[in-house]
Amino acid sequence: MDRVAGIETEYGCLTSAEAPQPNGDAWPVRVKNHLFRKLRAGALDLHYRDYEEPPGNGGFLLNGGRVYLDMGHIEYASPECRQLHDVVAYDLAGDQLLQSALDSLGVEGRVSFIKNNVDHHTGATFGCHENYLMKREAQFTPGALGSLLAFLATRQIFTGAGRVGQANPLAFDFEVPASDETVDFQLSQRADHIVNDIYQWVQFNRAIINARDEPLADYRKYRRLHLLIGDSNMSPFANALKIGTTACILTLLEAGLLPNDLTLEDAVEATRSISRDPTQRWLATLETGLTISALDVQWRLHALASKYLAGCDDETDWLLESWRYTLDALPHKPEALIGGVDWISKKWLLESFMAAENLTWDDPWLQSLDLEYHNIDPARGLFFGLEPAKRIGEWNHLVSRKDLTRTPPPDTRASGRARAVELFRKGSRPYVINWDSIAVESREFLVMDDPFHTYLDEVKEFVRRS
Repeated sequence: MDRVAGIETEYGCLTSAEAPQPNGDAWPVRVKNHLFRKLRAGALDLHYRDYEEPPGNGGFLLNGGRVYLDMGHIEYASPECRQLHDVVAYDLAGDQLLQSALDSLGVEGRVSFIKNNVDHHTGATFGCHENYLMKREAQFTPGALGSLLAFLATRQIFTGAGRVGQANPLAFDFEVPASDETVDFQLSQRADHIVNDIYQWVQFNRAIINARDEPLADYRKYRRLHLLIGDSNMSPFANALKIGTTACILTLLEAGLLPNDLTLEDAVEATRSISRDPTQRWLATLETGLTISALDVQWRLHALASKYLAGCDDETDWLLESWRYTLDALPHKPEALIGGVDWISKKWLLESFMAAENLTWDDPWLQSLDLEYHNIDPARGLFFGLEPAKRIGEWNHLVSRKDLTRTPPPDTRASGRARAVELFRKGSRPYVINWDSIAVESREFLVMDDPFHTYLDEVKEFVRRS
């Protein structure tokens, strides 16, 4: 991949009546404090990062990532990664960190973190945000942007996490008309909550692409593409497809190789209609008025990526072959994707349970099982009981490493940041740690604006002088 990327994951929290504090709102705070103060997983912030982020609200980790509280959710931001394998592995490290805190507190089984994107009870949604570093000079022409949006609207056929039921999105500038449509099961958890294609203010007006220009790097060289449309994936294979295929499309965009005739008439409507389509024809309308299926969009972009990117490196070749394997299996042998594509895995589990218990889709039991699919505890989460095919199982096993909660990626600035976390934690002087800089007593700064540089030597010398 050789493109800096990372994932931000907000986790839901479930508590049972037997939990020491059944109020679920208290547990994200307790777990965050336990991670930093007892398990010493990182260094807490000593300064205000924002008016909603006071000192102690979160901190940076020994793996270069970050844990913090956001609107009541505990959120994990992975460190910057350059390899596809690392992006997926460090996303899993967030699950492992949170579960280790629950285990250490002795509340596993009574308090659970749920890696999903919807609250069935309130209708609220919480995010899985993707970040991709791009060249500043990349040209977002109308045709290229149209192709990118078409790709993002249709990739849910293999990246969607699946959900029982439906929701009506809320936005500050319009109300969605009431619909008589009843959705039993759909591909994506986020699709119903996306109301714009590109927008900057996202708290109540979620867009496919967040437009704010915050590169967290040298703004003269880089921009950061911030995506809100993706689901949180339990399957590492699905996560790899999500990140890897998107990275391929961005490489084609930067090279000016995306087609000019894939612009959808309405990318937001297509996102929702594809997710909700029970026939799995997954049709969308192009701005020309022609109809195209999500599969055809993906096959066309896969062919383009194969033409220009095949042979770049082993990881890209694995990604292109896995992309092809998945697109071929979706209409012809979807059962081969159990354990690899989350919506297929979840739907198979739920339909098996419905047949055994003689249930219908409107039974509340199914919403409970929907949540348990996303339980990050390997002893309880339904995902962990699946037996995937060889290709999928090998990847899922390969990226599930236990040493990455305290070890940073070796080839990005996360290494230098992690070293700073370790050294500052041992000292007594006030410090400031950011994604692109560190400081001591707010007087001496080390700017770290190149995400591809490790800054190990610079951090060591900076701390020595300070």
